[in-house]
Order: sequence, then C-alpha cells, then structure tokens
Amino acid sequence: MEPERLTLLRRLESQFRHLEVTGVTVGIGVATGADKVFITKDPELVERERLLPLAMAFDVRDSSVNWSGNYLVNPWNGNGLVDLSDYPRLASYLSQHRNQLLGRHVGQKAPANWFRTIDRVNDRVTTMRKLYLPDFNGRISPVLDVGRTFPHHNLYFIVADIWDMEVLGGLLLSDVAQFFIEAYCVRMRGGYLRFQAQYLRRIRVPEPHSITLDQSQRLRLAFSSRDVNLANDVANELYKLSPREGAIIGARESTS
Repeated sequence: MEPERLTLLRRLESQFRHLEVTGVTVGIGVATGADKVFITKDPELVERERLLPLAMAFDVRDSSVNWSGNYLVNPWNGNGLVDLSDYPRLASYLSQHRNQLLGRHVGQKAPANWFRTIDRVNDRVTTMRKLYLPDFNGRISPVLDVGRTFPHHNLYFIVADIWDMEVLGGLLLSDVAQFFIEAYCVRMRGGYLRFQAQYLRRIRVPEPHSITLDQSQRLRLAFSSRDVNLANDVANELYKLSPREGAIIGARESTS
C-alpha cells in the first residue's frame, strides 16, 4: 500500500471501531454440498414450510434483489435438524438422493445426519432486513433485502439491531468503505475483490448515534439512488476527512 494511504488507514483504524463492534453481524449464506438436491424452483416439491426463498449471487447484481424463484429445501428448524417422519414429502424427496448426500464429507462424518446441509440454517435471517454483498466484485455495492429471502453461499449478509440498514447501506456505498475493502481484501485476477466476512468485519464506521438526522437522510437517498458522490460527501463529514484525505481515498490503489 502506498505510504499516504497506509498513514490514512492507520488514522481511521485508531479513531473508528470495527463494523461488528457497532452492533452489526456479518454472515455468509448457506453451503449445501449438493445444490442440485437442495435448490429447486418447484414450490410443490416438498412441504411448503420446508422451503425458503433463496437469493443467489446473480439475483443482486443490480441495485435491488431480483429473486429468480429459487428455493432452499431446508432440513433445519429452530431446534436443529427436523424429524423427517414429520415431513413425509421431504423425507421421500431426500431419500431419493440418500446415496449422494451420504457421499459428501459432511455425510460421511455424521451418517445419522446424512440429509443436512453443510451449514446450519437460521431461518430467522429470512425475515430480517439485511444488506447483501456478492463475494466477487470490483466495488463494494450493498443491496437491501427487506426480509424476503435467505442467502446462498456466494452472498455475504449484514444485519444489525441499532443501525438503519439504508443508512448503513449508504455509508458502505462510499469510497471510504471501498478504501477499507481495498486495504484488506484479496484482489483476484481481473481486478475483482473477495468480499469475505473477515474483511467486511474490519471496516471502520462511526457510531450510529453520531450520525445526524440530515446525514441519515442523505445516506438513505444516496443508497436508494446509488449516488456514490452523495455517499462520499456524507462519509467525508463523518470520518472528518480533509480535502487531501478525500482525494487519497478517491484515488484507486495501484494493482501493479
């Protein structure tokens, strides 16, 4: 990293707290180990309560979630794996794929739980207002899900109790958030960045209560209109950036 950018990074790290310390949870969507079994577009495949609307990475490439109609066949409830005897259609369907599911590492490790997905599913996430961020992208571009879908494993999600998600979305749309991502993330071939949870958690943000009503309104507007310049204006105020620091952040890090 160039010396001026590193100096600025260290200053921001010393003055602002990590994203998760301000009441934010960063997570990743479900990995199944057998997507062809656990993902379907048939709403009648199994019992309706065992299906969750599933957001895929290609559903959030624009400024909103455009659900493509995929469902997750969900073998979990709030207590753990369901009892298949309570769901005969689910049991019949998964039994057709028993050998394939047993062949996965997770199936071999715990044969009694052969019908589980790799990750446990917390279905409460489905109804939460949350921000989605695709893993591979050139720029941080949060998208709001208003509580209608559950994320697939190529999507990271952010939920928070004390943040207005559109205010946080506007802040994360800014060049300051991009600056942190470029400092921490692995850059892949073609200039794409890995938006993994461990990097997202390291983004520094102001305290939610320090954001004024006017600043909140402008961040919401920036988020809804995808106005990066407006997001930058507010972020520069919140991070107390000088004109020179704003220029440093606005300049892209060299990839050579």
